[in-house]
Amino acid sequence: MFATKVLRASAAAHAERTPMIKFLGKRTIPSSIDHTPHAHPASPTHELPAGFGSSPSFSSYRQQAQQHGPLGKAGKSGGIGDRSGHSLGPVTPAKGEYFDRNELPARFRRRPLDIAEIDAIETGGATLVC
Repeated sequence: MFATKVLRASAAAHAERTPMIKFLGKRTIPSSIDHTPHAHPASPTHELPAGFGSSPSFSSYRQQAQQHGPLGKAGKSGGIGDRSGHSLGPVTPAKGEYFDRNELPARFRRRPLDIAEIDAIETGGATLVC
């Protein structure tokens, strides 16, 4: 009985609520926007890359750009993916490097869990007796 009164009172309070955000006016699209390329404000040189402004489009600039390898189209001579993996030769780690944790010396490998540790993990420590 009292819960209904409380719910009605809170609903009435919410109905009279006014938002705290005040909008200044109707949204308008700017009449002129400068789309000319410019350097990023945090750029160390404050200059565009060489040839960026003189190239006719971004796609032509992208053909010469590199980021973790060439960004241009695949199939260029000498590019990534031109040769099969077999032709690149065997993949072996350098001296002192390992591909798997099980190849490490015994002192660096993971220790196997014993039954007491497994039991403590599964029960959240509830069965652990000190």
